[in-house]
Amino acid sequence: MRILAIESSCDESAAAFLEVKRGRILRLESIVATQAIHAKFGGVVPEVAAREHSAAMPHVLDVIAEKVVGVADGRKLGRAVDVVAATQGPGLVTSLKVGLDTGRALAAAWGKKFVGVNHIAGHVAASWLPGAPLELGTVADRAVFPALALVVSGGHTELLLMPRQGEYRLLGATRDDAAGEAFDKTAKLLGLGYPGGPALAKAALAGDPSAFDFPRPMIHDKHDDFSFSGLKTAVRYFVEQNRERLVEPKFIADVSASTQRAITSTLVAKSVRAAEREKVRTVILAGGVAANAELRESLRDALAAKLPAVRFAVPAFAYCTDNAAMIAVAAYFQANRRRFTDWRTSDADGGWELGRG
Repeated sequence: MRILAIESSCDESAAAFLEVKRGRILRLESIVATQAIHAKFGGVVPEVAAREHSAAMPHVLDVIAEKVVGVADGRKLGRAVDVVAATQGPGLVTSLKVGLDTGRALAAAWGKKFVGVNHIAGHVAASWLPGAPLELGTVADRAVFPALALVVSGGHTELLLMPRQGEYRLLGATRDDAAGEAFDKTAKLLGLGYPGGPALAKAALAGDPSAFDFPRPMIHDKHDDFSFSGLKTAVRYFVEQNRERLVEPKFIADVSASTQRAITSTLVAKSVRAAEREKVRTVILAGGVAANAELRESLRDALAAKLPAVRFAVPAFAYCTDNAAMIAVAAYFQANRRRFTDWRTSDADGGWELGRG
């Protein structure tokens, strides 16, 4: 099966080509064009993002065509593709529409099957890409499920139970701010720039995570929901009360490290508790914040200590942030079960929640 996938849910214009045969990845080509323009706004502006997607998408597809068939020729690329896939939601509707409508048009022009992919399912599926421990074959699947996925990104923090591939049940989600938002807003308060999450993680390397005792909301509650607005507010008040210390590199490093520790310890504690209760075989860490080294290491160590028989899976760093390779592998799982989408009627769904209901 040969899949062309497109991702445009936020501010990355991405495309990928995935070839799978008998449960093995034979070829993977991927390109991501990040919109640097949002740095001057301190965040993503939806109208600007959509305009940038429209400008970048033809170039992104040309690059993929050159990688796959040796020339930027849409007809030749079409002959090399069996299935076209695109992110259908969740995300910024104006951004989603650019990639989704491009995918629908290509499926129509080439006479190919089409798959609309949930962006969060794509993040989870990234743990089956090269550099991660999971394999596509059905034999390996029996050792993987049931699985628990902790999805942590700029706008999402949720725990998903996966009884089997392609099936999701939402156990818990954030009731207000996502963990990624807490990272980004703290970074902005400290003047660390955009994107905030990676900047804060870098600053935290020189800090003491026990320097300041920031709250860990809901860490002891038995339910699986999260809340990070209280933590974000506590850090904001603390920084405002100590504004004169923002000129001290050590102070910035300690606030960064302490905030990061408060976030990661909450995520880890609730994930391990849910994994034990649900008797899962695998815990998957997914989403942009999965690139955070402390979160990776803390969750891995906690599982090894508490649930040594549970496998830990996390994507390679290159596939944690938004990309089309993850959309391609998620589309493969759907297409392999003949779960196609009607390109004539599909539309972007900015609020598509995975596993609810």
